[in-house]
Amino acid sequence: MTPEAFDAACRGLPACEHVVQWGGADVYKVGGRIFAILASDRGASIKVSPIAFEVLVESGLARPAPYLARAGWVRFDDLAKVDGEEMAGWAAQAHALVAQKLPRARRRELGLF
Repeated sequence: MTPEAFDAACRGLPACEHVVQWGGADVYKVGGRIFAILASDRGASIKVSPIAFEVLVESGLARPAPYLARAGWVRFDDLAKVDGEEMAGWAAQAHALVAQKLPRARRRELGLF
C-alpha cells in the first residue's frame, strides 16, 4: 500500500478528521480521538483489536507501536509490504474501535450509529 492510498482510505471513513502534528505526521481522528497515524517516515500506526494485535505482531507483519502498544496499537514500518485492501480494512476497523468508545450523543452528532 502506498502512503497516498493509506491517506485516502482513512480520509474516506465517516466523520474522519485529518491534522498534521508531531513534526509532520498525518493524524486521523474520529470525534477528536486518534485512530491512525501516518508518520513522516511513511510507516503507519493503527488501533487494533486484542486478537489482531497478537496475530499481526506474531506474524511479523507489524510490531507493537512505540508508546501506544499498551492501548492496542501496532506499527507497520513499511506500508509497501502490506496489501492495500487488507490495510484499508484494518484502518476501517481502527476507526470503528475508536468510534464505538465515543459517547452515544457524540456518535449521533457525527452521524455514526
